[in-house]
Amino acid sequence: MKLILGMGITGLSVARFFSNNNEIFRIADSRKESSLLKTFQKENLLDDCYMGEWSQSILEDIDEVIISPGIAQSETIVQWIREKKIKLLSDIELFGRYSNAPIIGITGSNGKSTVTQLLGEMALASNLNAVICGNIGSPVLESISDTAELYIVELSSYQLDYTSELDLFAGVITNISPDHLDRYENFEAYIASKLSIYPYCENVIINLDESLQSGMAGDSYFAIEKNNSNCIFLVRKAGNSYEVLYQDKLLVSSNELLVVGKHNIENLLAALTLGYQFGLPIKEMIKAAKTFKGLPHRLEFITSINHVDFYNDSKSTNAVSTKTAVNSLLEKYSQLVLILGGIAKQENYSELVELINEKVETVVLIGDSSKVFSEQLSVPTLKIARSMEEAVGLSKSLTKNGAVVLSPACASFDMFDDFNDRGNQFKHHVNEGS
Repeated sequence: MKLILGMGITGLSVARFFSNNNEIFRIADSRKESSLLKTFQKENLLDDCYMGEWSQSILEDIDEVIISPGIAQSETIVQWIREKKIKLLSDIELFGRYSNAPIIGITGSNGKSTVTQLLGEMALASNLNAVICGNIGSPVLESISDTAELYIVELSSYQLDYTSELDLFAGVITNISPDHLDRYENFEAYIASKLSIYPYCENVIINLDESLQSGMAGDSYFAIEKNNSNCIFLVRKAGNSYEVLYQDKLLVSSNELLVVGKHNIENLLAALTLGYQFGLPIKEMIKAAKTFKGLPHRLEFITSINHVDFYNDSKSTNAVSTKTAVNSLLEKYSQLVLILGGIAKQENYSELVELINEKVETVVLIGDSSKVFSEQLSVPTLKIARSMEEAVGLSKSLTKNGAVVLSPACASFDMFDDFNDRGNQFKHHVNEGS
């Protein structure tokens, strides 16, 4: 019998998959309640269900366990499973058994969602029936399609931890930086988790700018700083922009892209290299790249109104993220209006404040942190807005060219349901009356 551990989104997708394939299964969760419990009940997926503190009795008659990525390896139930030598696997590994088309896997600390989406749009622009799934959106088991020609899957380190068998046409690690260290014993363990993707790959794609991948043998390479003849696509700096070339022919300049920042050139190179390896036409990939707006709420291009470009970066809830947004936009624009504020986190904002005071002319403050920021900022124009509607209205009136960006550097719960709500309200008011 199969055991599904975890009654979240992943567990639900596995239960549905087993039910549709007439597979007998048991499902268990250490929580006494699940937000999806009613969905499980409505779909009759709880014939054999256990909720509450882990017990070894859950493992009786079990020959295989499919575990949700949210369950840490340190949990008692995982130790019991390994002691009993019961097969333990992720939904990704199960998906790999049944997928009927090549799989490209994308992981990394930052940029993996963007690369996954961009590559997916490149494949679709090439008239390929590509399915974008995994950590980015739809669970993989709910994405299996008889007509799929390519699966482009975002993989988290948690999913890789529980995967031991997987066939990938190609795979990439966008970059590696300290993350999820509450889950891993140390940074080295996290690095090992990310690097575990490569043995599953027929084609290994290496980011030469990532020091932790430096010296590794790959099948294809990409880089900005360490770009060399081993890279399929070359990069050169041209003033404040970057140019991407193939066989000495200019393909695209960063000025032609809707997304901004050096990090998005790196994302573009990763997607192009993966797509090239799969055989996607370069012309169609570049066409898709030029219309790619980025992911929602992540320095997302919204629209251009009267020579002013508007960007939604509501996902930036800390100082580091907003610094990246400001620096990225200032590579392209000489004038910038920044909408900043919300519930400030317990972090040091001094570097962000210094950057804004030095390089940003106009700031519109929102939320609880308005008073604190207003005392620290010394920009030429500083306004405080009581609503997103007012903030957008002020931004439109205060600039005649350049860009406006919502990049709050703060949590959203003082004025909005969450960062999605904040970003959606921003987009609504930007487009209102445009």
